[in-house]
Amino acid sequence: MASRADNSLLSGLGRLVVLVDDPDAALAFYQDVLGFRVLHDQTAEGYRYLHVGVPGQEAVGLWLMTATSDRERELIGRQCGGQPLLVLYTGDLDAVREHLRGHGVRVWNEREDADSRSLHLADLHGNVIIVAQLPEPAV
Repeated sequence: MASRADNSLLSGLGRLVVLVDDPDAALAFYQDVLGFRVLHDQTAEGYRYLHVGVPGQEAVGLWLMTATSDRERELIGRQCGGQPLLVLYTGDLDAVREHLRGHGVRVWNEREDADSRSLHLADLHGNVIIVAQLPEPAV
């Protein structure tokens, strides 16, 4: 955990919980399609702690949590009420689009705004993810 040199109450963002029904299938999508890496994978007392994240940002990631109740299973793929689950950044949106399509992932809502270019996709459970390319900083 980062230090609190600036006297902030919190020192960083850790994990975003994503409810899944099959952690291995979710891992395959996030790892093979999106390029995430396993940050932590441990089973304790029958419960799996599977954390994945973007290479180079190991302090932040997703906890692919197996839904265990009927209510949790109902929320798989829509735990954000139809709104995006997360936003990922890229330096090459065109390459991401082609990579996703090559893996059979549906891409929609491609747009270009004054401050970014972006597209939407869904993970295998239907969670909406936005991939955005921000303008390169002026040199």
